[in-house]
Amino acid sequence: MAPADFVAARNPDPESTLPYLIRLPLGPTGIVLKARDTWSRIAKVYCHSAASWPDDPDVIERVAVRSGERRGAAIDLILDRSRENRSQIVFTRTGAAGRRSSGRPPAPPSRPGPTSASLGNEAWPVP
Repeated sequence: MAPADFVAARNPDPESTLPYLIRLPLGPTGIVLKARDTWSRIAKVYCHSAASWPDDPDVIERVAVRSGERRGAAIDLILDRSRENRSQIVFTRTGAAGRRSSGRPPAPPSRPGPTSASLGNEAWPVP
């Protein structure tokens, strides 16, 4: 069963410099990222792929998701709360960056990059 909530938990790895884990409710098991903060409140938050969600996480925050949509290398996420409810997760070659959304759709790229179809993939690979 696919996860339905955005969940933030403490990272159980004491060696990690990223103290939080976040789980985005997309796909059959969700997307798990290690993050510097639980949500992009003011500026970009650096995230990096995590191997898996822990069996017994120390959950800090669990919020229902009103909307979650993947647009190429970005995921637009809107949580079911009155403040700080919008964010965009952008996947890059080195990690992911969560950033606050102004509510406007992102501007089209000035030069299109390769598509997953041109790379021979049926779906965009999740890090």
